[in-house]
Amino acid sequence: MTLRDVSEASGVSEMTVSRVLRNKGDVSAATRAKVQEAAKLLGYVPNRIAGSLASSHVNLVAVIIPSLKNMVFPEVLSGISDELDESVLQPVVGVTGYRPEKEEQVLFEMLSWRPAGLIIAGLEHSDASRAMLAQAAIPVVEIMDVDGAPIDSCVGISHRRAGHEMAEAILRAGYRRIGFLGTQMPLDHRARKRFEGFTRTLAKAGIEIEGQEFYAGGSALVKGREMTQAILDRHPDLDFLYYSNDMIGAGGLLYLLEKGVDVPGKIGLAGFNGVELLDGLPRKLATMDACRREIGMEAARMIKARIAGQGEPGKIMTMTPRLELGQTLIRS
Repeated sequence: MTLRDVSEASGVSEMTVSRVLRNKGDVSAATRAKVQEAAKLLGYVPNRIAGSLASSHVNLVAVIIPSLKNMVFPEVLSGISDELDESVLQPVVGVTGYRPEKEEQVLFEMLSWRPAGLIIAGLEHSDASRAMLAQAAIPVVEIMDVDGAPIDSCVGISHRRAGHEMAEAILRAGYRRIGFLGTQMPLDHRARKRFEGFTRTLAKAGIEIEGQEFYAGGSALVKGREMTQAILDRHPDLDFLYYSNDMIGAGGLLYLLEKGVDVPGKIGLAGFNGVELLDGLPRKLATMDACRREIGMEAARMIKARIAGQGEPGKIMTMTPRLELGQTLIRS
């Protein structure tokens, strides 16, 4: 994608396009808007590598993730970093805060430096982001999720399947009055898919979620405590709480133990992610290991293989999450 393509799409000269995209010179607001819209629709990203390097790529792998506020994505980054450690490639990270408009901005900036490859979390992107990814002309690996249509390659787990398997385990253990606590799912597509798989499996058994509690922002123990208190104040007869991640699940567990509640005799708990940091809790939380580190390593391997001319585009790798029953799900 070149300045000429944007020039033809917007109906103005290449010089005017250059002025608009570099934010230089005197250009009318109407013309500026026309050029910016054409560039956005085409997925055009300027090349910020100067001089003789202008047609090349740098030895950077762009990694775009939604958050650094919990343990999930640092473990992914660890896998990526370790896999690239013996190569000339270096990861550079951008964070989107689960906001599509921020993802567009981060993606635009990173692609303008012409990285050798790109790893990005999730399969859901805005039209503008999808256009940039499609026009990037570098290996792109979407990670963490396989429930959808990747732009190039992807590696992750089926979150709908993960929700289904957790629901089956809860039903086998005899729980029937179930509550859900989690993030605001319009922003977290993977949590939404787990919830879909979870509720669909419960529905087939004739059971509906009896209570729900949602939060915004990073996962934290204190939020888990607050949400657990709130949902049980409204629905004191619940016998199981399913949390969208381990951090809020751990907060809920600590709150219940502090109140002297029998876990799992009176109420069972389960989270998601298999965060090793929480192994020191008074009870081991039931959870599902989402293969975070393995996903990061495999994504980096895909990028390295493609750059070396050994890998094929369009590769999809589905990891199998591991259900860990812990000490909060099976009643004695």
